[in-house]
Amino acid sequence: MSDFWEALRARTPARIGQQRFGEAPGTRERLAFASAHAAARDAVHTPLDVPALVADLASIPELAAPVVVASAAPDRATYLTRPDLGRRLRDPLPPAEPGADLAVVLADGLCATAVQRHATGVLRALLPLLPGTRWAPPVIATQARVALGDHVGATWRTRLTLVLVGERPGLTTADSLGAYLTWAPRPGTPDAARNCVSNIHPPHGLDHASAARTIASLVRGARRLQATGIVLKEGGSVAPAGATGPLRLEA
Repeated sequence: MSDFWEALRARTPARIGQQRFGEAPGTRERLAFASAHAAARDAVHTPLDVPALVADLASIPELAAPVVVASAAPDRATYLTRPDLGRRLRDPLPPAEPGADLAVVLADGLCATAVQRHATGVLRALLPLLPGTRWAPPVIATQARVALGDHVGATWRTRLTLVLVGERPGLTTADSLGAYLTWAPRPGTPDAARNCVSNIHPPHGLDHASAARTIASLVRGARRLQATGIVLKEGGSVAPAGATGPLRLEA
């Protein structure tokens, strides 16, 4: 006979109604938890396959050849313990034509697997939704955090930056991508000045097409308002006074 929680467990990856024996969880639950924890740890430490990502981007003819950069964090251990270094470029960016509308940064963040699996899919879905947009060359950044995109945008003088970054993995999701949009990017931009579309990881999270539609809506709204962050809501409207908007802390 099925137990009370079976129907609910079928609807969510959350750990609910788990089997217990006295004070201890069942063996199946313990093994599943250990497996999920190992997957999350692996996601944090698995390096980004840069050549494969370059090849994926080459299949999108609307984009220029990508620029590959690294943050000031020399290795993964330093990256995890020194977030500030992950927000700065190690070397100067090569020159690019200034004044592009949008620069895209593909940053490994805390889950390179998410970028590997989902970033190019989101871009393929996004490009047709923003006709007439002048795109800067895409940037692939390793050991990178969201704010590194501010340096890219400021150097190339783009109106907007879009950082596609691997989000912190959890015990139910180890390949979730986040998209952070910033108007007039510059070093020191606070998180309140960004919009985030998070939890992009089909089939269990947001799919690529839905994420692209939301991002495009925010881009159009940012252009009208000349701002992002707590003043901008999905659809391009102004957030009501005192609202926090779709704000999410940096990955």
